[in-house]
Amino acid sequence: MDKSFCVEALQEALDRYGKPEIFNTDQGVQFTCEAFIATLSNQGIRISMDGKGRCLDNIFCERLWRSLKYEEIYLCAYETPAEARARIGQWFAFYNDERPHQSLDYLTPRQFFAANLACAYMDNASALTTSTQAQQPQQKGDSHDQEELILSVIASRAVRVGTDQPGARTFS
Repeated sequence: MDKSFCVEALQEALDRYGKPEIFNTDQGVQFTCEAFIATLSNQGIRISMDGKGRCLDNIFCERLWRSLKYEEIYLCAYETPAEARARIGQWFAFYNDERPHQSLDYLTPRQFFAANLACAYMDNASALTTSTQAQQPQQKGDSHDQEELILSVIASRAVRVGTDQPGARTFS
């Protein structure tokens, strides 16, 4: 968590991949130091930081990425980027629509999301944007609405009813 390492990594990423419109981080000291902020500001990049006290906002996303890596990416030797995109897309479809998940009472995230919002099958991203914007404005200084976080967690977890082996899957 060294400031200079983070500034160097940021600069390398900007040089290699170009600049994003918005850069989001938490409020760690390495991201709030003058050098890091100046690097972003000097390039005209808008800065977004998680609200104070929102240290657990990332935990659900981190868990999702861990599952993706250990259940798909680390197990496969993709021949091409196109194959990687296709297989990872299949994994996300499995994760959201078929995967058994104990914490959702063995409903898929899609089923749980639809049942709890009384809505039909829909695109998760559109549903989250529409639902959170309509129901509650963001708190001042907070880049993540708590309800949006909850809905994204629900949408990212999946289960399959009646499965003998949780996590078992087949792809073509």
